[in-house]
Amino acid sequence: MAHKNFSRAAEDRNVSQPAFSRRIRALEDEVGVRLINRQTLPLSLTPAGEVFLTQARVILSTYEETIERCQIVDAAGENVIRFATSHSLYLTHYKSHIAPLVDAGGLDIDLNSTSWGASQFVAALQQQYCDVILTYWHPAMDFLSPLEAANCEYITLARDVFMPVAKTGPNGPLHHLQKGQNKPVSLLSYGSASALKALVDATLRTHLDGPKILVVNRSALANSVKAMILEGFGLGWLPQALCQQELDSGALQIVGDKSHISQLEIRLYRDRENKKSTLNNLWERLRSDIEEQ
Repeated sequence: MAHKNFSRAAEDRNVSQPAFSRRIRALEDEVGVRLINRQTLPLSLTPAGEVFLTQARVILSTYEETIERCQIVDAAGENVIRFATSHSLYLTHYKSHIAPLVDAGGLDIDLNSTSWGASQFVAALQQQYCDVILTYWHPAMDFLSPLEAANCEYITLARDVFMPVAKTGPNGPLHHLQKGQNKPVSLLSYGSASALKALVDATLRTHLDGPKILVVNRSALANSVKAMILEGFGLGWLPQALCQQELDSGALQIVGDKSHISQLEIRLYRDRENKKSTLNNLWERLRSDIEEQ
């Protein structure tokens, strides 16, 4: 309905206007309802048409993603290890812990650093769209529970600290988590696509007697949350590895107390049924390196 006109829409599709109209009628007959309100000028969608358009876009997106997954699975040979991880973990723990082993071993890596929703990482591993996922883990992140029940194993690659931080001003942090504040605390939080959202929510639920919270922005990416914090728009929780440089320089400060800080694990998950020799070799090398530390 971008054109709101059958003639222009038909021209865009390189068909005649009568043929285009017949296709629309046939679609409406198939669905069993009228999708286009022909009594308005320009043409508009009926309420049912709005629903159909929204769902059609979802179906098309799913179809395109399925095609992409099939092509990647088909293209990935025995020697390619397919990783999936978030942008923040790629910049921190992947580069420091895994990349050196990959380079030393001459392994062929297909790295998907992506802004997928948290549950999509789990689905990608279960559907063999990837061989390994690198993810944060905390008991509050129940989206990972299907992997615990499935035939998957994990390695705890490293540990991190999840802490509330705020930009440093002339007289200390610009935002606080102190009790008794009259003004609500401006919080920069995470969207539902982020694994870290569950941990922020769980932390806040344990501090119901704390200051009032006003969520001023949500983002799927920890780097975006960090950027907003550095601009002074509010405080927010970040993995320490992602903001250590700013803490050392004094640009950011930790706010709140120990009860606001959580311990994070950085985990690698794989399906035990995945028998790729290159994956098994990398897995054992990672396990050995961690045991020697």
